[in-house]
Amino acid sequence: MQRRTLMKAAASTLAAPATLRAQSATTLRFTPQQDLVTLDPVTTTAYVSRNHGYMVFDTLYGMDGSFQATPQMVDGHTIEDDGKLWNLTLRDGLRWHDGERVLARDCVASIRRWAQRDPFGTTLMETTDELSAPDDKTIRFRLKRPFPLLPLALGKASVPVCAMMPERLANTDPFRQVPEMIGSGPFRFKADERVPGARVVYTKLDGYVPRRDGVLSWTSGPKVVHFDRVEWTVMPDSATATNALIAGEQDWQEYAYHDLLAPLRRSRNVQVRLMDPTGFVGMVRMNHLTSPFNNPELPPGAVGCHRPDRDHAGAGRPRREQPLPRAAWLLRARHADGLRCRAGAAAGAARLRPREGGGARLRLSWGAGAADGRLNVATHLADGGGGRGPVQEGGAERRGLLGRVQLHAAAAQPARA
Repeated sequence: MQRRTLMKAAASTLAAPATLRAQSATTLRFTPQQDLVTLDPVTTTAYVSRNHGYMVFDTLYGMDGSFQATPQMVDGHTIEDDGKLWNLTLRDGLRWHDGERVLARDCVASIRRWAQRDPFGTTLMETTDELSAPDDKTIRFRLKRPFPLLPLALGKASVPVCAMMPERLANTDPFRQVPEMIGSGPFRFKADERVPGARVVYTKLDGYVPRRDGVLSWTSGPKVVHFDRVEWTVMPDSATATNALIAGEQDWQEYAYHDLLAPLRRSRNVQVRLMDPTGFVGMVRMNHLTSPFNNPELPPGAVGCHRPDRDHAGAGRPRREQPLPRAAWLLRARHADGLRCRAGAAAGAARLRPREGGGARLRLSWGAGAADGRLNVATHLADGGGGRGPVQEGGAERRGLLGRVQLHAAAAQPARA
């Protein structure tokens, strides 16, 4: 791919629809947020590894758009003994990618491994007297005290997710990566086609049996695969990735940085949407070599967060992102005279004002494409995008790519054909 060709395509804002439509019927070309370095989703908190994990592995429970846990690999559960005995029953048709049946003891080993890397899992295990598999389809938790959040712990979409894997892999040291990518998820990882730093490939698992019930929402509901092949093309340079999307050489860009939103919005064949209503957590570290933060007497204080009315200069469009949750930003410094930090409610730009009248105001702009990626690329590829969930507010995707399938929570959303 030549950058000159990409820039020419971006300038013309034209696509190559005939080639794209012919290929996209079976292949989805996706540009991830970064290279997939760690393959084991249990051993890292990287979102790109979590997204990869949802392609290959499955979870006992999913999470819907209301942050509720819903059955995924399990058919259901029963609760006895005043909430201290849980029996989880696996649904029919579950098989690993090597053809073997998914057994309860596989899941028990997977839960134990994950719990050593996840605080929620650690809390669950501290409350557990017994975790066992009395038969091939039953996972039993005997608790010391009621733990009503048990399904949420096993089905949460935050990293690391509780990915199920065969017992022989789940017995791997939780601080070392598993040697194989054998899961029960809707896609098979193609290790022979992976090029580190450049490409990751997945193919549809023909034997995957999605749930027969449930509502498509985030990682919940039936994961019906609509593509035979998914190719992740790693492009560290955001401008190159954006121009590849505009030119029709890629179908979906997870990240679209703030200064590239304008050309994406101008393209007739690209659609950009805010799909993360939950917001994200951001942090600011001041440069203490620069005034006024180099003053050793600047006191600690909370910087207010405010939603600006418009995009960064140059974009010239009203902001489309939702405000972040209420937050306080701590400025760690020691200053008695210079700046007063004002507490704020919504997100956007942080402001510092002089304590005494006069002086300049410091404004820290919040960019639309600066966030980490969110949940979960895999679910939307698996179920054709039927779920709702936050992925990345600044993403973009080719219009009409999925035809009748609508993405509710992808980085960007294609229009209906």
